[in-house]
Amino acid sequence: MDWLSSLLDLVPVSGRLDIRCLYAAPWRLALDRFQPGEIPYHIVVSGSAVLENPFGGPPQRIGSGDILLLPQGRAHVLHDGSGVPPIEAHSEASLNLIIDRNAGTGEPLDMLCGRFLLTPPHDRLLRDYLPEDLIIRAGGQGTPAGAQLAALIELMRTEASLETIGGYAMLNALSAAMFALTLRVASEANAVPTGLLAIVGQPRLGPALTALFQEPGRSWTLPELARLCHMSRATFVRHFQQTMGRSASDLLLDIRMTRAATELRRSSASTSTIAEAAGYQSDAAFQRAFKQRMGMTPARWRREGRG
Repeated sequence: MDWLSSLLDLVPVSGRLDIRCLYAAPWRLALDRFQPGEIPYHIVVSGSAVLENPFGGPPQRIGSGDILLLPQGRAHVLHDGSGVPPIEAHSEASLNLIIDRNAGTGEPLDMLCGRFLLTPPHDRLLRDYLPEDLIIRAGGQGTPAGAQLAALIELMRTEASLETIGGYAMLNALSAAMFALTLRVASEANAVPTGLLAIVGQPRLGPALTALFQEPGRSWTLPELARLCHMSRATFVRHFQQTMGRSASDLLLDIRMTRAATELRRSSASTSTIAEAAGYQSDAAFQRAFKQRMGMTPARWRREGRG
């Protein structure tokens, strides 16, 4: 598998489409910080919205067809940008989701809001390697993946407009598929300066990234990874750090711990067996690494998962 397929195989993601916002200016939507393992998203089907900058910088406008992801789950505010006090919105339940409306008379907005759901420790692998805010612009730079994503958004809009049986399950399934397509479009657009999605802008690093995801239990050395990329050791270390924002050993450790945590709760294999599969010849070394990353011992992690 390519590295993105390996990542999504390692990090199971489900989707929930919660609310369809049908607003007209003036409007304002303020959301508190989301729970760990929740990545909120907003799809602007038509109209436009302004995302406030929490650090006081210039706001960002997102328009028709754009998608906003917040991998850190931070609190955020969206509004129409007019500066006029918003008109209060009211919610109503449809068959498959909540409709939020206001009585504004200005520019209309149709926006789908939901969450991607991950379970620990899988959320950490994405949270640490994705930007705080990720905006996918409409059309995806004209790529085939961008056209697929636009078609998927239209299908979600159509499904959200219908009150048919099975619609809730369909919307959630489409939402989960959107996650993979969104990451693909973001990586192809090369719009992310650092992290996993920036790797497409450095295709020479691709073989090393694929190797780390596919064989995390192997005792990789920097010279071996550098040879896969046809680079010197020093050049590989520099390029990987600049592109990913972390070292190759950091990423390998995160992949190993994510796989080990999954196996501890999914299988009945001994801790020593799981440690060896993760690339640790010493059970004590595995125990130390796991506790440092997860905040608890492997035994406690397994016990709490079963409880």
